[in-house]
Amino acid sequence: MKRRHLLPLLAAPALITRARAQGSAQGRPITLIVPYAAGGGTDIVARELAPILMEQLGQSVVVENRGGAAGHVGATSVARARPDGTTLLFAVSTNIVVNPHLQRTDKINLSSVLSPVTKASSYQYVLVIDPKLPVTSLQELIAAGKQPNADFSFSSGGVGSNNHLAGILFAEAAGLQMEHISYRGTAPALQDVVTGRVTMNFSSPPPAVPLAKEGRLRALAVTGNHRLPSLPDVPTLSEAGLPGIVILGWHGIFAPAGTPVGEMSRLEAAANKAIRDPRFARSLERDGLEVATAQPRADFAVAIREEYEFWGKKVRELDLKAE
Repeated sequence: MKRRHLLPLLAAPALITRARAQGSAQGRPITLIVPYAAGGGTDIVARELAPILMEQLGQSVVVENRGGAAGHVGATSVARARPDGTTLLFAVSTNIVVNPHLQRTDKINLSSVLSPVTKASSYQYVLVIDPKLPVTSLQELIAAGKQPNADFSFSSGGVGSNNHLAGILFAEAAGLQMEHISYRGTAPALQDVVTGRVTMNFSSPPPAVPLAKEGRLRALAVTGNHRLPSLPDVPTLSEAGLPGIVILGWHGIFAPAGTPVGEMSRLEAAANKAIRDPRFARSLERDGLEVATAQPRADFAVAIREEYEFWGKKVRELDLKAE
């Protein structure tokens, strides 16, 4: 029986009650926190969206990187920020629905202390390897990884990050034993695949596609149910001989819980206009991503609560622990 692994990495939290901030952020600078190192997929998309969002809001939007603990450091800093609309989070779902289950001392439930503004983009992952490896297909990679002397590894942006979970699901489906090597973001994790220190990475498309086109990485498969227009010759996992595994991801914008309803509505309206701006859509298409389907904040919050509960059980099942 084929097992299907679906990893819907939604990026939005549940709404909760917190003391409301006074006043409005309108006219004041907004800091958009990316909880990873510069150069990764989340950072690239945030920086493409920021200037368009700035036009819609009529105020400055500055992207700031706060990496660490697979995004937990940056995410919690936004959760603890003043809920006045001047500090926002641009993140992937694992920051909200996975990482809180991994923390040993910091038990903050990010699905309860952040509020969704909107979902920004959806994407699949690209399996990339060191181009010096003597394999040119997914089946050759799996066969090589099953050899007695194989010493395969995969990198990620940290325990519980999206590419860590993608690597775990792939290894399980392919029947491979691989060492996981954690970094402080996708950019450094990819760099060590380029240099040959690590065998492979499941990267979001923005940082991986250019490196693959330059020949610095070899793309063997994508994890969705269709090929990427930016990598038309790269098959899906199913086409490459590993059916039944689909791994998807999302980006979204969040505010500290307790941000006034009027401010949340203003931010949501501006963000949705920016996300559906043709310039952003073109940049996403170039990067291998898609504009997210529109979803009301309340529905987004329900989805996050469901994802949080699902991943709480999955983390215990996989016995994952933060490093």
